[in-house]
Amino acid sequence: MGTLPPEPIPEGPVVETAQGKVRGSRQGSVSAFKGMRYGADTSGPNRFRPPQPPPTWIGVQDALAYGPQSPQMRGPLADKGPMSEDCLRVNVWTPGTDLTRRPVMVWFHGGGFEAGSASQKVYDGSRLAARGDVVVVSLNHRLNVFGHCFLGDRLGEAYAAAGNVGYLDLIAALRWVRENIASFGGDPGNVTIFGQSGGGRKVSLCYAGEDASGLFHRGVVQSGSHLRVQAPEKAAQLTDALLRTLDLAPSDAGKLLEAPVEALSAAQLKVMRETRSRFSPVLDGLAFKTHPFLPASPAISNHLPMMVGTTRTELSNQLGYEPGAFDLDMAELRRRLPRYVGEDEVDAAIAAFQASSPHASPSELYFKIASARGYILDQTIMAEQRVKAGAAPTYSYQLVWRSPAEGGRRISQHTLDLPFMFDNVAAATHLTGPESEETGQLANAMAETWISFARTGDPNNAAIPRWRAYDMTDRAVMLFDIPPTLAQDPYAGERAFMSRYASQQMGRTLHR
Repeated sequence: MGTLPPEPIPEGPVVETAQGKVRGSRQGSVSAFKGMRYGADTSGPNRFRPPQPPPTWIGVQDALAYGPQSPQMRGPLADKGPMSEDCLRVNVWTPGTDLTRRPVMVWFHGGGFEAGSASQKVYDGSRLAARGDVVVVSLNHRLNVFGHCFLGDRLGEAYAAAGNVGYLDLIAALRWVRENIASFGGDPGNVTIFGQSGGGRKVSLCYAGEDASGLFHRGVVQSGSHLRVQAPEKAAQLTDALLRTLDLAPSDAGKLLEAPVEALSAAQLKVMRETRSRFSPVLDGLAFKTHPFLPASPAISNHLPMMVGTTRTELSNQLGYEPGAFDLDMAELRRRLPRYVGEDEVDAAIAAFQASSPHASPSELYFKIASARGYILDQTIMAEQRVKAGAAPTYSYQLVWRSPAEGGRRISQHTLDLPFMFDNVAAATHLTGPESEETGQLANAMAETWISFARTGDPNNAAIPRWRAYDMTDRAVMLFDIPPTLAQDPYAGERAFMSRYASQQMGRTLHR
């Protein structure tokens, strides 16, 4: 009986990490390393516990495919791939595994704190890495109840950090970057964190958390300014609701450690729908001793520069799924606005936004007013707080380009920035419409700006006009359009109108 031929050895670069050697693959002009562990499996005894160090190995491990994503309900934010509590995985794209110290850009995926995955096509880092001669990193981490189930009151000191272990996963990933990225051609002394939506919220938290101090050097908050974390009393109520949903008494909270993944995922979704609240980072006195940006910008990171911005009509994405949202008349607009501005302010809101958009349809006004209340106000508050604190430069932007996708009806929706700053328009034509000269120009402007900021902490480059930092006088905002322009207090009337409101993150309070 003959012997089997030896297994073919996959071709690809091999890098030695602190845990062992990994083999990547060539992806165009860059090398890609996917699915590497930055922490141990979080199942079993590690569930709801801070991340533990990744295992070490002898020999060479293949890093050719994305790793599992955190357990979550299947949906548009989840990847089609596997879900597992063994989800602490990191991906790297690099122009060269040499001794060149390239800027490092660490991406936090969107999906709030409850969903999402780093393996979405639009997040592929190969084109950004090649364009900018930078090292791009993305990662998966624990989400929803697996990452933010507040248990200190139920299970004691060993689980005191349970409400923030998803955030602590980010810290573990950044420590992995500091320890290993030089082997991938990156500079551990020049790390930018950036993220959109939930990813922007995670960047916000890193500016506020002591655990993140020294692990990054600048950040970009895209459509996700997170100003406050959840009060422990509210987090405890969610835990109690979870226990009730699973037919567990408070004294049986320890059974959560053994509950099947599917049961926990389904229960947390039911709790979220019934309470209209989400499992999210907690003011636990450990990871977070104060809220991130209210009442003040965190002193611990005021020396770090920041880019922060939104799209013009963020909520045309989410609100576009409401029946009739694209066909409103003025009467229906007035009926829908009170939940954002209060019954008494509806006419004033319409007047303020019509002044800056005189030709806008009622539907466009709806999207702009709701987006200003839900996203742009928080972004403005974040920038103002940093200016008031005398922080390092804060650069404010807004993506105002009107996408032709879907006949242009979503205007400049949530997530529209992704294909441009990643230079991945071909992966997201459902957002941008077909590739065109315009999409190429905007991708060039935004990708080059993100790269320039990652390289030096200053976003200025040849693809945009001179960008001044935000202050309380000029209020300079880069408007990404064709062409990009720098505007002084654009949409000033809209900003002035919204300045009377508190952030929605303060709860139901409308006025400041």
